[in-house]
Amino acid sequence: MSKPFLGVGWGFPLTLDELGFFNHAEYEESVRQSIWIILGTAKGERVMRPDFGCGIYDLVFEINSASTAGRVTQAIRQALLLFEPRIDVLDIQVQAAEGGEVLLISIDYEVRATNNAFNLVYPFYLDRSTSG
Repeated sequence: MSKPFLGVGWGFPLTLDELGFFNHAEYEESVRQSIWIILGTAKGERVMRPDFGCGIYDLVFEINSASTAGRVTQAIRQALLLFEPRIDVLDIQVQAAEGGEVLLISIDYEVRATNNAFNLVYPFYLDRSTSG
């Protein structure tokens, strides 16, 4: 089933196919990659769009605590609300992994146009010197 209303664009990260053309991300994959780009971009990182991105990178030196997890959740919810209008965020869970220096961020979301639900897990690395 064709879903051009969800978008087609260059894949992320940029890779080439066997003919030397850039690979594309289509439809739900385009949405997933967009979420990954939003989460992977710190606010102020893009010169022409200083407001674009997610505020989690302001928290990289925070201690792994329930407060930090709550702030990460809020920053992600706000960024996705602003920059990815094709989805509804259903749930965000933040769990510590690897001795507390990595937060595994699990995002359950639904693509509005198709009502298909997906999950994306994004690893966020805290600074080692502040993990406990």
